[in-house]
Amino acid sequence: MDRHDDGSQTAVAQPVTDNPSDVRERRVDEERALEARRREEFGGLNLGADFFGWLVAVAVTLLLTGIIGAILTGVNSSVSITQDEAERSAGTIGIVSAILLLVVLMIGYYFGGYVAGRMSRFDGGRQGLGVWLIGLVVTALVVVVGLIFGNEYDVFRRVDLPSMPIPTDTATAGGLITLAAVVLGTLLAATVGGKAGQRYHRKVDRVVV
Repeated sequence: MDRHDDGSQTAVAQPVTDNPSDVRERRVDEERALEARRREEFGGLNLGADFFGWLVAVAVTLLLTGIIGAILTGVNSSVSITQDEAERSAGTIGIVSAILLLVVLMIGYYFGGYVAGRMSRFDGGRQGLGVWLIGLVVTALVVVVGLIFGNEYDVFRRVDLPSMPIPTDTATAGGLITLAAVVLGTLLAATVGGKAGQRYHRKVDRVVV
């Protein structure tokens, strides 16, 4: 308080300080609002990231297929994980070949989904789904071209590209089981990989906040 010459006193206003908890709450609310605007503008499927994720999935699949094939050849094993073997296994349930093929594909699509999720800030699960959808569409197109123009145009047979093998004999129980396992397994792996890739951005956000 200030004292005047006449003896009266005048109260001096004290600076108002915000409660630290209120400051934190406002900051969190602002960050959430900003995150919502960013998600609205940049969220959803990122086709560019999904395409590059699919390329990674194919590359990893080919790499693992070559490594496993070399190992099996070295031990004189008759097991194969090529497209032809996948189709034969569809009818006879070749357990070893089917499991190897499924594991290789799931690993490939996991890494593909991870790359797509890492490249995109939002919706990692959707990016993994996008990778899987691109693989499904490409496979369907190649299969249709092969059916229309003959086996010489079947890319999967020519380069052993088992990115999403679909057995030609799907009428049998074995074919349906193999097809369902491949479709669901790769979908799950790509989605989980996309979510794992997105975690990098969440870690950065926590540090910034």
